[in-house]
Amino acid sequence: MRAVIREERLRATAGLREPPALTSWRGRSGRRYVVGIHPANEAEVADLSDAVLIAVQRGEDGRAEMLDVLAPEARSSRRQRLRWLSAMRSRGATELHVHRLAESEAERRAVAADLAVGSP
Repeated sequence: MRAVIREERLRATAGLREPPALTSWRGRSGRRYVVGIHPANEAEVADLSDAVLIAVQRGEDGRAEMLDVLAPEARSSRRQRLRWLSAMRSRGATELHVHRLAESEAERRAVAADLAVGSP
C-alpha cells in the first residue's frame, strides 16, 4: 500500500496564535520535509532555483491540498517560474511551501518526485 502524501503540522508550532511560518509534508516514501510557508502572491519565491516549491490550496477548515510541486533547475528562467506561479494561483493556490534543505539539484528532484501528486 502506498503512503499518502500529506501535510503534518510541526509540534513546535502547535498552540501558536499566529499562523505558523513552518510546516512539513510527508512524502510517499515516509520521509518528512520541513517547509516555509509563503503567500501565493509572493513573487520573490520565483527567484528561487535552489528549493522545492509546493503550490498549496488551504481550505477554510485549515486543511492543505497540494496542487503541484516544482524543483526548478538552476538554468530555468525567472520568467518560467513566474508562469508556473501564475498557473498555480489560477488553480487556486493560496500558499507556497518552500523546502530549502535539499542541497543538490538531484536531491531536489528526488524530493519533488517523492511529493508529486499522481506519481507512482
